[in-house]
Amino acid sequence: MNENIKGKVIIITGASSGLGEAAATHLSGLGATVVLAARRSARIENLAKAITDKGGNALAVTTDVTDKVQVQHLVDTTVDTFGRVDVLINNAGLMQQSPLDSGKLEEWDNMIDINIKGVLYGIAAVLPQMQQQKSGHIINVSSVAGHKITPAGSVYCATKHAVRAISEGLRQEVKPYNLRTTIISPGAVDTELPNHITHEASAEGIQGFYQHYAIPAEPFARAVAYAIEQPEEVDINEVLFRPTAQAL
Repeated sequence: MNENIKGKVIIITGASSGLGEAAATHLSGLGATVVLAARRSARIENLAKAITDKGGNALAVTTDVTDKVQVQHLVDTTVDTFGRVDVLINNAGLMQQSPLDSGKLEEWDNMIDINIKGVLYGIAAVLPQMQQQKSGHIINVSSVAGHKITPAGSVYCATKHAVRAISEGLRQEVKPYNLRTTIISPGAVDTELPNHITHEASAEGIQGFYQHYAIPAEPFARAVAYAIEQPEEVDINEVLFRPTAQAL
């Protein structure tokens, strides 16, 4: 079913590392044109070069998903360059675990801005184009934390529950336009995600957990490809996966 991926124009936020980088590499290998979005310009430019050097098609667009103007610029640049957007993968995310009594208000704001508003800004920017096309696919990255609540994870879990709520509402709203929506909810995957935790005890616990259980990012990339490659009349609404050894 890779023919349904070949030639598609796919925007990936958070493409500078981890899940986004793995998805970009995998999807470009299946023939997709990938538009790489992240704040770290050098990272996505190097990734774009690596993809094009292997015969793929990639464009790097420096983007901070907390800035609605930059997100709109990302979509506009994609349409101006390739004529359309077939898939948006809202992957950019931040996890800063801490108990509520730690009072890390700035970190809570950061997670809300990236994990919730970033997703909303992506949807708002791409939806008019996809509605006009009468085709398109929006993939939002949630988490096992969008299904479970954990101590010290209240705010992060809340943002990932919000992603699932937004995605389900979107799914119901876009049916008249022939658009597909998918939620990808990974468990522990070996990425930079735990590195941003500043609460010492939480960081120690999460990093130890990831060292024991985290799997590579490639299964995420395959899950994304599975959702995209389905026939247009098939909409994979959610994929939830974990390391086999992860109980939570």
